[in-house]
Formats: sequence, structure tokens, C-alpha cells
Amino acid sequence: MTPEMDLWASLPVPAVRIDVNDRIAEVNPAGEGFLNSSSKALTGQPVWDMIAVDAPLEEAFERARINGTPLFVNDVYVGSGVRAPVQCALQIAPLVGAEDEMLMMITPRELAGRMTLNHSVKSAAQSAIGMAEMLAHEIKNPLAGITGAAQLLSMNLKPDDLELTDLIVAESRRIVKLLEQVEQFGNLSPPDFKPVNLHDVLDRARRSALLGFGAQMKIVEAYDPSLPLALGDPDQLLQVILNLLKNASEAAGNKGGKITLRSFFEHSFRLRRSDGSGQSLPLQIEVIDDGPGIPADLQEDIFDPFVSGKENGTGLGLALVSKIISDHNGWISVKSVPGQTVFRISLPRAAGVPYHTE
Repeated sequence: MTPEMDLWASLPVPAVRIDVNDRIAEVNPAGEGFLNSSSKALTGQPVWDMIAVDAPLEEAFERARINGTPLFVNDVYVGSGVRAPVQCALQIAPLVGAEDEMLMMITPRELAGRMTLNHSVKSAAQSAIGMAEMLAHEIKNPLAGITGAAQLLSMNLKPDDLELTDLIVAESRRIVKLLEQVEQFGNLSPPDFKPVNLHDVLDRARRSALLGFGAQMKIVEAYDPSLPLALGDPDQLLQVILNLLKNASEAAGNKGGKITLRSFFEHSFRLRRSDGSGQSLPLQIEVIDDGPGIPADLQEDIFDPFVSGKENGTGLGLALVSKIISDHNGWISVKSVPGQTVFRISLPRAAGVPYHTE
């Protein structure tokens, strides 16, 4: 391959070369994935027949071609005949060295955020948890003394006064439990990487949830049966899914509700970090619930330690989930509105394992 072909194939966003007759001349691999069609099938087709945009672009597109100027369109929905529209930004520009040909780049809004942002949760968690671990060690010893002193005092108190010492003991034990959760971050071993069938992990988590905290929930499977093996630690990934299922069950309260476990393959998804490094993360898992949703002001920080939308929540469950996924070189994100919350995990595939597995 020539350097130009290498660059074209490596573009992390969908890109389409459009000829002078407004027909598709070429589509890069990311574009094939976005449009759910091969370059061979798309080549020669009218671009506006194959790419649906919810805005009248034809005239602006033609002016950009005539004037030799780029065209930028933000927050439009782009789809095709075989995929639902998603919110995107479009960049259209004349192709240098090719008369009257145009280049269109399509950046899904969600992908843009993932490509340009480093996973800041990892560094935030490391600094916050590092300090918290040190404090946890120093606090647990005096707490044990306080608890013991309160229990000794209670032996000589009248029944009416026992409420105060009972409160001291109960609150001290609650703080110790919280500190033990903090220490769990430091005790978590590095992932034992191996090829993992994600559906086995999801099934184990589903069965465990239905026998315990999720007994009142309906858990629905929506799996891609041809999903390749992931590269990860099955026990740590099980802990992640269990935590997400527990969150979804707690959000439903005693009313019950539905949780959907979904898996699919998105070969065009690459995570680009702020240091310039990047990795393909094509394996997608979604945990979707129909609960009340996460407050909008918490969604951006929900994976940070000690941030919680639940009453008396510690804010450590999702921080631990984020740490595990980050240690797997993966990505986790959330979208939430009342009636639907979607936690999405993106993971690398195991090398050398074909896409279609039996």
C-alpha cells in the first residue's frame, strides 16, 4: 500500500470521496462500518441516496465545490438505508489534486467525544484513591478504639441512654465498611488477560443477579451471536457487570423493571487518547435499564470516586467499574434520560480470533 492508502485506511472517522457527479468514489473502512455496507457496494452510488442527512445540504455542497471552500455542519442526524440516524458533525472539503472531487468526513457526536478525550477517570481515580487509601489505613485504628470505648460505656448506661452509644457503634462500623471499599481499589490485582467469551460473563452475571439483588427485575438478552472473543480478565469483567446490574436494580427500587444486556460489534470504533496513542475497541456491551435515570448534573462525573446519585451511596461502585475497564485498556460511558440509562463498555478483541465464531 502507498502512504496515501495507509492514511486513508487508518482514518478513525468515516470518510467518503465524492466524484464530480455526486457519486461515491471511495469509502474508507470506518465509513464501511458506519454505513453498514462494503466499499464495493457503495462505489458508484449517488451519495445522497446512500447517506441520509436531516438537513438540505445539496445546494451548500455545490457552492462549496464551485467556490473551492470547506463546509462544516454540526449537530445533524446522519444515517443510511440500513442504519438508524445518529447525531454527527460533517466536514466537507474540496479534494486537493482531484478536480471537482469532494471529501466528506462524518464524525458521530459520541465518537468525537471518545476520540478527543483521554480517559480522565483513571488519573482522577488514581490520585483520589491513593490519598484515600492512606487515610483509610490511618482512620481504621482510632475507629476501632472509638467503637470499643462506646461498647464499654454502654455496659454502665441506663437503657434510655443506650441509643447514643448504639449510634456511635453503628456509624463507626459504617465508616469502617466504607474504608474497606476504598482499600479494595489498592488491593485489585492487574487483569489476568486471556481470551474471554463475553456472553459467558454476561450469563454468569445475569444468573447471579436473578438469584439475589435483581430477583424483582426482568433481564433480557440481546446478544450478537458472532461476537469474537475479548481480551480481558473474566473475573474482573464479571465484577463490572454485576456492579452495573446492581445499580440498575437499585434504581428500580421495589417496583421492578427491565434490564437489557446487549452485545454488538463496531469495527470502526477506535479510542484516541490525548497522548496520541490509539486502540481499536470493537466489542461493545450495553447494560440498559428503564429506571428514573441519572441526574444530568452528575452524568459527567458519575465515574469519579465519591460521586453518587443515590441516597447514602458511597460513589465507589462505578469508580471501581471505571478503574477495571481502564485497566483493560477499554472505555466506559453512560447516557441517561428518565426511562432509559445505557452504560456502554468498549473492549479490545483477542488477537488472532476470527470474527465469526461457532
